[in-house]
Amino acid sequence: MNATTARGSLLAALACLLVGGSFTANSVLGSYPYAGGQALRYGLACLLLVPLAGPGAGARLRALTARQWARLTLLAAAGMVGFNLAVLAAERSAEPAVPGVFVGCAPVVVAVMVPLLEGRRPRRTVLCGAALVATGAFTVQGWGRTDSAGIVWSLCALVGEVGFAVLAVPLLRPLGPQLLSATVCGLAAVESAALGPVLDGGAWLRRPDAGETAALLWQAVVVTVVGFVCWYMGMQRIGAERATLFSGLIPVAAAATAPLAGTGSYGLAQAAGSALVGAGVALGAGVLARRRGASPVTGRGPAGQRLPSRSTRATSAGSSFIGQ
Repeated sequence: MNATTARGSLLAALACLLVGGSFTANSVLGSYPYAGGQALRYGLACLLLVPLAGPGAGARLRALTARQWARLTLLAAAGMVGFNLAVLAAERSAEPAVPGVFVGCAPVVVAVMVPLLEGRRPRRTVLCGAALVATGAFTVQGWGRTDSAGIVWSLCALVGEVGFAVLAVPLLRPLGPQLLSATVCGLAAVESAALGPVLDGGAWLRRPDAGETAALLWQAVVVTVVGFVCWYMGMQRIGAERATLFSGLIPVAAAATAPLAGTGSYGLAQAAGSALVGAGVALGAGVLARRRGASPVTGRGPAGQRLPSRSTRATSAGSSFIGQ
């Protein structure tokens, strides 16, 4: 693993750990109107991200084609607003583990979709790693009570998680991680505000109390601003296939922090699942690769750019958010 790959892996891991550790904040917002909370979260994040977008941000946005703007709009709608809405809807008739298990399959879907969209074959080590990550995520979370509606909404959550990675792939090169994050947050804030009256009528936005304010600030500043930028910077360096492997760290982080919040326990199943996730990430991300005397292999990043060479592929046989 070279320096670029290591840095990208650390960034993707940090982003997913921040998301996984944020479930305490989510529980505080249980009674706050969904669309209003999302509008505040993404609106504030957009304002904080704009100064980080760098010089020439306006020119880069004006240079986007109508098709690219449509992709950005879909990314915000499916990968952000729609994903969160689908998870909430699934949990009305299913235990939280059910959508979690579906979302945990995202690394496998992304490991197949991204190469096919780029006209190449999926990497065997990434597929093997993705399968281990999905198995580990299932082991950490287990399975729970559900019905057909819970299954359908959980599948929608999986689509949103995959879309959050796959739809962003061709947008990273023209926009960069910071401007891409700022733009999709702005679009998600507008979409959430438009959805608010439909879901909650006139009560879609209210003044949050002290606890809700702290939770919204955490989600906006830490999970969204820091998390999104780290995620897309990581994806830019190691590609969507490998970055999404790290989404398996989300349930691991949630399980590890649950005892601290008094919302769960960490037992043998969680430890075993965490080990499987770690092994899958290490395999798929190339941590287990051995250096040989053969010529280096050069891959391509999410926007088709050439990535720094690495010596070999992992020697194991047989397979994240997001594919992510």
